[in-house]
Amino acid sequence: MEQQSKVIFGNEMSKKDVKKAEKTKSKFLKKYGDDSKKDYEFALQENAVLAPLGTKELVFGQGAEFSDKTVFIGNIRMGFGHYRISMAMASCARALGYEPVWLDLNSFKGSTCTGIISGQNELYSMGSRLSQKSKLFNKLYWEPLNSEGFRKLSYNSADQASAELMANLLKSLPKDKPYVATHVWPAQAAIHAGFTKVVNAIPDNWPMALHLAEGATHTIQTWSSYLGYKALRGMDKKRSLKPMPAGDIVYTGHYVDHELVTNLESDTAYRMDRVKNGKAKRYLLTVGGAGAQQALFADIIKALLPDIKTGKATLFINVGDHKNVWESLKQAVPALQNAKLFLNDYDAAKQYAEAAVTGEAKGIVGFCHDDIFAAVYITNLLMRASDVLVTKPSELAFYPIPKLFIQHVGGHEVWGAIHSAEMGDGTYEVAPGRETVDMIHLLQNEPELLLRMNECILKNKESGLYNGAYEVIKLAVAK
Repeated sequence: MEQQSKVIFGNEMSKKDVKKAEKTKSKFLKKYGDDSKKDYEFALQENAVLAPLGTKELVFGQGAEFSDKTVFIGNIRMGFGHYRISMAMASCARALGYEPVWLDLNSFKGSTCTGIISGQNELYSMGSRLSQKSKLFNKLYWEPLNSEGFRKLSYNSADQASAELMANLLKSLPKDKPYVATHVWPAQAAIHAGFTKVVNAIPDNWPMALHLAEGATHTIQTWSSYLGYKALRGMDKKRSLKPMPAGDIVYTGHYVDHELVTNLESDTAYRMDRVKNGKAKRYLLTVGGAGAQQALFADIIKALLPDIKTGKATLFINVGDHKNVWESLKQAVPALQNAKLFLNDYDAAKQYAEAAVTGEAKGIVGFCHDDIFAAVYITNLLMRASDVLVTKPSELAFYPIPKLFIQHVGGHEVWGAIHSAEMGDGTYEVAPGRETVDMIHLLQNEPELLLRMNECILKNKESGLYNGAYEVIKLAVAK
């Protein structure tokens, strides 16, 4: 499969780009070792968070057995987004009668594959945090990299070469099973390993060559993204490119969990009832996997405090697995010293979230879990009980809940907010500072805004907009 880095959808790469890709591959090989002659064995492990989704986790061990209903969910932890999309895929696979197997390529320590991904993840997380602290770094490096750097076809060439080093990890797994990847590296690795039923679920709404895995069926969540990928728009500005072949790119709609889709009408009804009857509006503030934007979160909490004190607002804060963020926020906002915090008690946090869907919720409630699965999934549970999701326009931009979009972290996220605003289920992206505070006040004091968003969510549900994860699973099974 070495040809993947030299010719991409019929577009031949320059000798310079191919040489650079091979150089990157050699650098990784030297740094993370060569395990190409190693035979890996696996076991299937129960996971408290994944178990309700009918999902088992693949780990090193022995005795893993797979059935005719097995669907691999290939993913990595890079931030929280790819895990969240994987949970949506697993949820919908189970709802359709399949047996999802969680395959995190970033969890097999000692393998060349995990070494490469972990190293890249650390760099990306560091860049995300630094971009929020340094305007100069963000303007001159981070924004251009995330919007234009990752867009280049030459970037995909380098990734394809590096993915050859990841393939050996998957060598012993059955190659004829449906395989859904929620990041391009698991998709590329599976193709190089010889898997025949690979679907590459693209997460963003900004077409980038970064997300291409030739040999897989690519799925996207929006029609604008579909056209951009089909044409390989802007991926090499020095020449005209051959488009993606028919059938290689498929529109599915938004990737949303079965639990959220099936309860959408009732959850929306509770939201509209709270708005119409002047009950406390519930805000869910989520911290991303990189732990960035702490100063902005503090400003948002301060803006909501007066209404929280008078019982007009309720605030849920999920800091994920970043306990340090909670401590920093307490220093910045002393009122958090008295807030209730669910710390590493997933069962209690889950019970609280489930009860809040139809019950009461007051004040400020924090959530923090060292376990990555709990850190991610508690947001899903809290969404059902919330009225407004306060988030950067990342993977959460596609979920069926009214959204207040704060500043993006990386230029590729911008189009998530644009799409949501056009679909009517979210605000436009607001700038930090006064514009963010003003939007909070608008949502608090102008009930027609949230009512309109909820009405749009119901219409979007009727059109099938939120059925993307089901469609992805169906594609993988049918290949």
